[in-house]
Parts: sequence; C-alpha cells; structure tokens
Amino acid sequence: MSIPTARQLSTASRYNLGGISVDPKLRSFVDQKLLPGTGVSAHEFWWGLDAIVKDLHGPNRSLLEKRQELQRKIDGWHRGNPAPYTSDKYTAFLRSIGYLLDDPAAAFEIETQNMDAEIASVPAPQLVCPVDNARFILNAANARWGSVLDALYSTNAAPELPGTPDGPYDPKRGAAVFVAAHRYLDELFPLRVGSWDEVTSLRVVDGTLLVGLCHQGNSLWSSDANAEVSLREEGSFVGSSMHEAGTTSILLRKNGLHLEIVIDKAGAGRGHKAGIVDLKLESALSTICDFEDSACTVDAEDKVAAYTNWLGLMDRSLAVEVSKKGRVIERKLNAPRRFSLAVGSGTLEMPGQALLLARNVGMHMYTDMVTTTYGEQHEAVPVPEHFIDAMVTAAAALHDLRTHEANSRRGSIYIVKPKMHGPEEAALAETLMSRTENVLGLPRNTIKIGVMDEERRTSANLPQTMAAVKERLFFVNTGFLDRTADEIHTSMEAGAMLPKEAIKAAAWYQAYETGNVAASMQAALPGRGQIGKGMWAEPDDMRTMLAQKGKQLESGASTAWVPSPIAATLHALHYLRQDVTQVQHQMLSKTKTSAIIGGDEARQSALLTAPLLGGERLTAAEVQAELDNNAQGLLGYVVRWVGQGVGCSKVPNLQGKQLMEDRATLRISSQHIANWLLHGVVAEQQVMETLRRVAKIVDEQNTGDNDYKPMAPTFDGPEWHAAIDLIFHGRDASNGYTEATLSHWRRMRKAADAVPLVARSAERLARDEQVYRRGNSMGGAM
Repeated sequence: MSIPTARQLSTASRYNLGGISVDPKLRSFVDQKLLPGTGVSAHEFWWGLDAIVKDLHGPNRSLLEKRQELQRKIDGWHRGNPAPYTSDKYTAFLRSIGYLLDDPAAAFEIETQNMDAEIASVPAPQLVCPVDNARFILNAANARWGSVLDALYSTNAAPELPGTPDGPYDPKRGAAVFVAAHRYLDELFPLRVGSWDEVTSLRVVDGTLLVGLCHQGNSLWSSDANAEVSLREEGSFVGSSMHEAGTTSILLRKNGLHLEIVIDKAGAGRGHKAGIVDLKLESALSTICDFEDSACTVDAEDKVAAYTNWLGLMDRSLAVEVSKKGRVIERKLNAPRRFSLAVGSGTLEMPGQALLLARNVGMHMYTDMVTTTYGEQHEAVPVPEHFIDAMVTAAAALHDLRTHEANSRRGSIYIVKPKMHGPEEAALAETLMSRTENVLGLPRNTIKIGVMDEERRTSANLPQTMAAVKERLFFVNTGFLDRTADEIHTSMEAGAMLPKEAIKAAAWYQAYETGNVAASMQAALPGRGQIGKGMWAEPDDMRTMLAQKGKQLESGASTAWVPSPIAATLHALHYLRQDVTQVQHQMLSKTKTSAIIGGDEARQSALLTAPLLGGERLTAAEVQAELDNNAQGLLGYVVRWVGQGVGCSKVPNLQGKQLMEDRATLRISSQHIANWLLHGVVAEQQVMETLRRVAKIVDEQNTGDNDYKPMAPTFDGPEWHAAIDLIFHGRDASNGYTEATLSHWRRMRKAADAVPLVARSAERLARDEQVYRRGNSMGGAM
C-alpha cells in the first residue's frame, strides 16, 4: 500500500471549496462534533480556514525558505572560517545576514490581559502530556491535586523508607511514609509548639484551627488563628470541609498553593494519632496538552483522535474506563472542591483540574488533511498543519468560553507555539491567532501565545520575539533539549561537537538559561505570565529530582515541566519551600538598574559560542561509549514511534535506567551522530556496526511487548529504515527536525500493518519516496 499523493487524495471523497480540499474524516469531526454548540457554522469555519490558507500559506513557506537560506550562509561561513574564529567576527557576520537583529528601539512591557491566576500569579509545576492518549491526558488534567503520601510510598523520593513500592501494601513502609510526611509538614507548615508527629487531633472551632498535641509527654491545646500553622506572608489556615464519606478536611495555604489534610479518625485513619489519612497537595496547576513532540499523529485518523480528546477536555465529555482492584470504573474530569472559609460564612471553590493549554505543532509541519492549489502550484499540496491546529483547538475551547465550567475562568485560550525562529515567525503566529479569532467571533487577544525558546535564532533575538506577541504572551519557556539539537545543527559545519553531557556544561547553555529569565524580567512578564524551565527526564528517579529541580525556582522560573502527576506533586514541594514571587521581585529590582539583555556582550558572546570539541581528544572508548548512548536512545525511541505510534515513552538506556524520550531527544541523538560523521570522529562502518549491535539490545529490552516488531536479524523494517534515515540524512534535514522522516516511515508501517505483507513494485516505492522527499523539502511532515 502506498501513501496517496495530494492529487489522489483530492479526488477521494474530499470536501472541496475555494482553494482547499479537506479529508472526509476531518470534515466529519468538525461539522458533527466540534462546531455544534459553539455558535460557529461549518460554512463560517471552512471558508475562514480557506481564507487563512490563501493569505498565509505563502508567507509560511517564505519564512521556512528564509530559515534554510540563513543556514546555508552559516554553513558556508564556517567552511570558509575554520575554528577557532573570533566571536566579534562571527557576530558581525550574523548581523550582516539578518540572523542577529538590533535590540528593540525602546523598552517594552508585556501587555497580556485576562490571565488566569494559574499562569499569572501562582508559581507551580507544569505537566506535559501527549493529547493523543485519552487515559494519559485525562490523568494529566486531573493532576491539579496529588497525594503526597502516595507519591512518597510509590517512588524513591524518600530513600530511608523500608521495603519497595512493588507488590502488596507494606505496613512498615506505609508507617514510614507518615514519618517522612511529618518532616515535610514541620518544614513547610511549622507549629508554634511541638511537631507534627505529636499531633493528636485537628478541629475547627469558631473559625480557628485547634491543634491537639502530646508534646514531651504532656497533652495540651494550642490555638492561634493566624500562626498555629504559620506562613511568612499568608494566613496558613484557609478553611475546612466535611465529606459524605465521613471524612473531614483542613485546607492550608503557602505561596499560593494549597494543601488539604484529610482526616478520618473513625475509619481508615485509626492508625494515625490524629486520624490523618491523606495529604492532598495542589500540584500541576497547568497542563500542556501536547499535539507536538510527545504525540504521534501522522494522518487524519490520528489527528482527529487527538482533536477529539482535546474537545472532550473542553466540553467535559472525555471519559475513560479503567480497571482498578478488579472492577471497571469510569474516570472523568475532577469536579471543583469546596471548603468553608475560616473567616466569615462564605465558601471557597477550588478547581479540581489543571488549567489546560494546547501545544500546537510547529510551522514547519505540513499535512495532507487539507490541501491547497493556492499559489504557483500545478497540483494540490499539503498546508501548514498549525493553521488547522489553531482553528480546531480554539473552536473546541469555545465550549469552555460559553460556560466557564471546563477550563479558563478568565475567558482565555492558551496555545503554545513551538520551534519558532525569531520575531518574524512570532509575528506570523500573532496574525494567525488574530485571523482565527475573526473567524470564530472571538474578541481580540482571547487567544494567548506561549513562546517556546528552543531554537537558537529565537534565543539570540528573544526580546524582539517577545515584543512581536506582547499583547498575547503568557509564557516564555526554555526547551533545552530542542535547543541543544538546534545548537548542533546550526553549527554543524563549524566542527565536531563535544559529547552530549559536555555540551550542556558549555558556556552557551548557562547564557541561554539566564538570558531567557533576564529577557522576561526586562519585559515585566512576572505577574502577567510564566517564566518556564524544561523537563525532568528521569521519571523513576524522584530522589534526584527533589535534590536538583529546586534550582530552577532559584533562577526565577515560575514553572518547570514534569513528566507525570506524581512528579508534579513532589515538585510542588519545591514551590512550598521557595517563594518564587519574592525571588522574582529581587531579580526585577536588579534589572531596573542594569542593561541585562543587549548590553550584556559577554552573555551574547557565550550564547553564540558553539560547544565544539576543538583540540580536546577523546579516546576510542569514549567515542564508542557516546555513539552507543546515542544509538540506544535513537533506536529505543524510533521503534515505538514508528512501530507502535507512541510519541513519548520511557526508554531504558544501556544501563537499564528509564529515560523519558520524545522527538526532542531524538533530534539531539540523530544530529550528534550526523555531526561526528561529518567531521570524521566516527566512520560510516562504525556507525552501522554500532546500530546493528545496539538494535539487538533494544530488541531484547522489548521482548515482553507482544506488539513489538524486532529489528534484527533482517534490519529491513520501517523502524530500522527510519533510524538510518535520521542519521545519514540528518545533516540535510531542515533544522535537524525529525518529523518528516518519522511520519513517512510511520505511515509505511501503518500501511504494512493494514494489509498482509505484499511485495511493493519499484514504481510504487519510488512514488512513496517522491512524496516523502517533497514533504521533507517543505520542512515538514506529510
């Protein structure tokens, strides 16, 4: 089975109007599921999309062509100016070709309005989850609250706990969890007298929290409405509630986050002196529902499934059946939580779910769900996929905006824009959102834009990029994985790169991370939006995460990414410990007295200094170890993406440690091997021998998966060919992106799985390859 060309698709029951042709699966979803109840007709939607394609298809392509032209010039400069070269000379060259831009003529501030508190004012973890997996995304949406006790019991976060989290419940481990939890309470919500392991009762009398203690052998009551469970700035005791199950709750607050102490002294809590059965902590205040790097959507069928999940989140219809303790239950979005306020007679309603953001695909991705004949085209061609993403994700959010029940209480739609290269591309995103609002009848700036600072041209021109979307900007987030891959690709011709760990330790990385915060501070983003930091990539190592991830808060970041609901709960402990708002105020006072962006020549010089191996010599063993590591990560990810349609998963490394892999990590591995091939650090034969050897290891690691398709011994499946393509065509791939290659071979795998294995004619193979190459030349997936 071959992939149909755009012309073939346009005659296969597609919906044609104006200059576009629409896949019937997409049209059916939009007309029958997405639009009813929004007030937007199918006629308005499709003609609106047609107009967007007509007006923006050309500019989108021109910006992608500019990327490639700049890269060709940089490649040529490096070939003519071998390292080492002076920073001044390189910087002057980048300015001369328009890669580096002048700083904004005047200082500016972000002007975004109608922001939800989860984004604007309360620092907290941010969860990222693929939207194409209904069960995962529902769990991620419900990760607003998480059990501290469960998080401690089920991970290595508290290494002193006896036993393991595996197998039947271990009472000794459970008892030790309470000891660890008491220590956190003593640190974060200290009592005036005694400690939490001495608490015998908690009750509310006349709006006052009374804490019963058995302190140093003496029973006593201590009560102080303002300070018994104390905070530096906020009243710690907020309210309480009683539940139908007979449990009661005490609600505490610190640094804007809430902790619910659940008490059931007559039931499950009889083993605890105070009857405490759980500590529920506000965790992932926001969740990115990801259509991009962690998703796998290569055709209309895949994409409509992802869109359906997003719509289900926006209209609260998403439900998943799960098996728990031998019975099947239906899981839905959590309802709000209500508490009686400590002061007065009112109630406090707390959201039960995270604020949901949609990360659309990058502008380099093209899709044949919609094709067009606009422009100088002799046949229908795919359109930029982010055009459709913008229209569908915003239209789905209309269900929320009409009721204010599902998501934003301020009437905003939050769309994250990845992989933009500088202010011109951000300006296109601004125009696209404005046009989308016009089609859907939304007030201007309803749609907010989150900027992923993950490409070097954006990092080098971050203030200008932020200024281009200053009325919509809701976050600026460092994506250090993609940023590392783009660092390698941009300087591909400059020389051989350092090993991956050394790349992260090089000067450019610190300049990138601090420059991101500095630019955000200078533009007064705090209080209007988030300063974000990247993902914790070792989901099973919560002990190290607790030890290290707090540094992101110390840098001024108001949010940082986590890979799971449990990780969100444990990371939230950092936000109780560290008052990020105070850190930002201190940093902001410094920015007012110093030129921290364009005037910091040292930072800019470091940012533009490629992490080259230079005169450093690696031993043969070190080279092979790095190659093995890259091959393992690449193959382990590709076999699941291409073979099973899994866009994000835990992949064991050569030592068996589970690492979170997505397209960003794949981009690094493929670009790094391509760079070392180009500069002779490794040879083609060595790479092929390594891939074959490591492929057998990956096959062994997946022997328990009945759906797994092994690469050895034939080394001829789509998964294997995808890996070869990513490496040996990596130097030529647009910006080193992996989407076109992955999508091509995933579609080949789907076609092969849909019918019995048949011999494909040379003509059909050539046609498939031609379609694939054309998609690659446009910089995006077909």
